[in-house]
Amino acid sequence: MQRILYINIPSILPTIVILFILNIGKFMSIGFEKVLLMQNTLNSETSDIIQTFVYQTGLIEGQYSFAAAVGLFDSAINVILLITVNYLARKVSTNSLW
Repeated sequence: MQRILYINIPSILPTIVILFILNIGKFMSIGFEKVLLMQNTLNSETSDIIQTFVYQTGLIEGQYSFAAAVGLFDSAINVILLITVNYLARKVSTNSLW
């Protein structure tokens, strides 16, 4: 147990931090295909996520500019999350992406 606490964990900590930062970049993407395939008229109001909303608004309803704006907002949230987590990781430890 002491070997794990004092040798193994500190030696793999940089890898853990980098993988955590990279996984935060995927935080907002849930799995578009699974949600889209499981939706029907009964549960579409409660099971709607950003990706299915963009698909429905852009391709089905034809509001391309609005769907592009929503997709851009989703990407902006992901970038802000990534920069924030990278900044916090740099402050807490010496490891970060940049």
